[in-house]
Amino acid sequence: MRLEQTILKNLIKNDAYTRKVLPFLKEEYFSSMEDRLLFKEVAGFILKYNQQPTFDALDIEISDIRGTTDDTVKNLRETLKELNNDTEKTNVDWLLDSTEKFCQEKAIYNAITSSLEIMNGKGKMTKGAIPGLLSDALAISFDPNVGHDYIEQANDRFEYYHRVEERVPFDLDYFNKVTKNGIPRKTLNIVMAGVGVGKSLTLCHFASSYINQGKNVLYISMELAEEEVAKRIDANVLNISIDDLMVLPKALYDKKIENLKNKTNGKLIVKEYPTASASTVHFRSLLNELNLKKGFVPDVIMVDYLNICASSRIKPGNGVNSYTYIKAIAEELRGLAVEYNVPIWSATQLTRGGYGSSDPDLTDTSESFGLPATADFFVALIVTEQLEQLNQIMVKQLKNRYADPARYKRDVIGVDKTKMKLYDVEQSAKDIVDTGEDIPQPKPKFENKNKFKGLKV
Repeated sequence: MRLEQTILKNLIKNDAYTRKVLPFLKEEYFSSMEDRLLFKEVAGFILKYNQQPTFDALDIEISDIRGTTDDTVKNLRETLKELNNDTEKTNVDWLLDSTEKFCQEKAIYNAITSSLEIMNGKGKMTKGAIPGLLSDALAISFDPNVGHDYIEQANDRFEYYHRVEERVPFDLDYFNKVTKNGIPRKTLNIVMAGVGVGKSLTLCHFASSYINQGKNVLYISMELAEEEVAKRIDANVLNISIDDLMVLPKALYDKKIENLKNKTNGKLIVKEYPTASASTVHFRSLLNELNLKKGFVPDVIMVDYLNICASSRIKPGNGVNSYTYIKAIAEELRGLAVEYNVPIWSATQLTRGGYGSSDPDLTDTSESFGLPATADFFVALIVTEQLEQLNQIMVKQLKNRYADPARYKRDVIGVDKTKMKLYDVEQSAKDIVDTGEDIPQPKPKFENKNKFKGLKV
């Protein structure tokens, strides 16, 4: 069945669809005379009676159309019979998108045709009408929202204020505490650290945690091979060191994977792109393909990592500075998060100056201060000699749109590099961490080694 006939069928059978699209459809958009006449009858009936016509009512109405031949009436009845006999259900979302595109293309075509007639002196309008014709055609959209009416929609705002926002929680107390139990959807969240400190480890741990929660995770790697990312997540999820993983018997490995399948419904897709070769254009295509081929829709997206992505809007070089370029990538990733209703995690490097600091801030962001300006949640990972000896890492909040970043400003968490895991540490270890002012410089953070006595690692 042609799109035009599918539109006509649903105008008769689907009330919700009809209410959305009828204001945008016009008789002249339909190519055949029979389809135009049928649309006119359907639209006229709805306008007059405020409800859709039945097929019997239409059969009667088309007999009374003035100026039609017997052959035309016969063709109309055959078309009507075909539409009535078609019981196949149409995906409404697809049909809405297709109808919107149909209206846009027809409107643009008609506007161009009318403009050419005006230019040739055949039209009734003057040349000054051409810009208006084209702009009206290009403005066609099925989005009925024209903005928020402050007074009339006060109740909507009240409900919004008291609505519990859907969040994706952590398996770490500190992160749940500072985000009010998880990161919201439609957000960009960043981990900043120096080389080898644990950016990829942290992203892999978060991905593993989400899988264990039954969430679907898409892990996009611009640096590590797909197999390397999967190996790190294997170590975390299967609770086995990477070294032991390499010598694990096949039967035992299969058993662990089977236990994982029984434990969670969460799925993980790892996709590798060459460094600096892929942008949100590629990610969007990947998301659509995964949905089409595998029925996979992610709950969280990990991008490892932001600085080595490409921008879909700006080409590097040619005088483009790093601030503009990295900010563009951050904006595009956040736009992707909003478009697909998911939180996105990514990472960035510290500057050379910030790498040696035990107390970095936003100015230590590598390449672009525009990155933290765009992010919703921004934390730094800090390692000192003492912390490294204890298999611990410090997390410092640098920006937080979910809660007050001055509260619980920093904390210590455990790290097991052999299993690519993060974990909560005993309260005694947290005595070294203040929750208020920045640590004074250049004093070392951890002067009292006795505070670590009895610490379980």
